[in-house]
Amino acid sequence: MRIPILKLYDCLLVSIQWELDDVTALQFQEDLLHKIHETSANGVVIDITSIDFIDSFIAKVLGDVFSMSKLMGAKVVITGIQPAVAITLIELGISLDDVMTALDLEKGLEKLQQELGD
Repeated sequence: MRIPILKLYDCLLVSIQWELDDVTALQFQEDLLHKIHETSANGVVIDITSIDFIDSFIAKVLGDVFSMSKLMGAKVVITGIQPAVAITLIELGISLDDVMTALDLEKGLEKLQQELGD
């Protein structure tokens, strides 16, 4: 299954609604980067509320998505991080230094719009 990526103004919205497997995670990474490129999006909000836990491969792919999006000029906001996911990301050394976070999709979009000056 492909994860839907929606465009709203100059931002992309992603809500991951199921646990990620390796193939889906890699496809999402590729799809998001292509969408950033083709839409010239300035920001991305990725909602991971439905993800209760992640393994080391998925954590690395998500970390790479955050870094690659930034390299392409898009600010990233991650929303809905569950406690187990936060613990896994930190334990695996996945850097979230330049990634904004918010409790839910609505607050994430607000934070991104503030950051972009809209």
